Amino acid sequence: MPRLILLAPMEGLLDHSLRDVLTRVGGVDRCVSEFIRITDQLLPLRVHTRIVPELLAGGRTAAGTPVRPQLLGSDPGCMAENAARLATLAPPGIDLNFGCPAPTVNRHRGGAVLLDEPELVHAIVAAVRRAVPVAIPVSAKMRLGHRDSGRMIDCARAIADAGAAELVVHARTKVDGFRPPAHWDRIAEIRAAVRLPLVANGEVWNVEDARRCLEVSGCDALMLGRGIVADPGLALALRGERVPEWSELLPLVAQFWHRIAGHVAPRHRAGRLKQWLNMLRRRHPQAQAAFDAVRATNDPLAVAARLFGAAPVHHPAHQPAPLARA
Repeated sequence: MPRLILLAPMEGLLDHSLRDVLTRVGGVDRCVSEFIRITDQLLPLRVHTRIVPELLAGGRTAAGTPVRPQLLGSDPGCMAENAARLATLAPPGIDLNFGCPAPTVNRHRGGAVLLDEPELVHAIVAAVRRAVPVAIPVSAKMRLGHRDSGRMIDCARAIADAGAAELVVHARTKVDGFRPPAHWDRIAEIRAAVRLPLVANGEVWNVEDARRCLEVSGCDALMLGRGIVADPGLALALRGERVPEWSELLPLVAQFWHRIAGHVAPRHRAGRLKQWLNMLRRRHPQAQAAFDAVRATNDPLAVAARLFGAAPVHHPAHQPAPLARA
């Protein structure tokens, strides 16, 4: 099974609150944050620490899992300047986004649309690599392409030749979105073309998916996204360890609720919780009752009363112990 398990960046879902919960469950070696958008200015450090507050705690979650901040942008010079400033916070690494499929991001020349321009991809990675201390790894994440996979190998080579230390490949194009299947065999083609550690990503929902993905791609590392959000014990299952039961996850659902109360506007809190509960139903049938209890309300007081028997109070000092392993 995998040598390395990474937690994926998922804009609008997998932020620092959910990273905290999922890494408490265990089995994850490293996280990548949701992207920090770089346009035409040098961002103050508070922007980086707002999106990746783990940077204020040694770049690790409360469970001790390293988090690499991810930058997204198309201007090599501006990306380099912002990476250099970010490096002053001593992150465990810096990741670069060449995979976001969001139309708004792509219209502003960010994410997967850059895969049409391998030369620019190379320039961005090279500029960031030169701008940060050699001790800070620079990695990247890409899809198979924008509209098609015609420049897939060119982009992977551009990233490798520019000095990246690692490449995550989401085995779909931007046009594919998140529709199955993920084309793990195309990752094997990239492996044959570049001398760079590769991490396979896409459509891994269970142990059997992981086994087939590693076999077909030839990789020994995986990045988990929706699969581990739906099944927080997935990383442990891949390591052959005991997987938590629903009763053990419930306190972490409550912790997630308390955490988002500290940084999510009241009108959006219920939506964030329902989003996660909706995905948890895929693996845990018991999550259906929790989802049904709050489906019809967006009132934080009602949500807290129905699920947790109390009003939503943010307790930043409350740090439940990680789940015990068998």
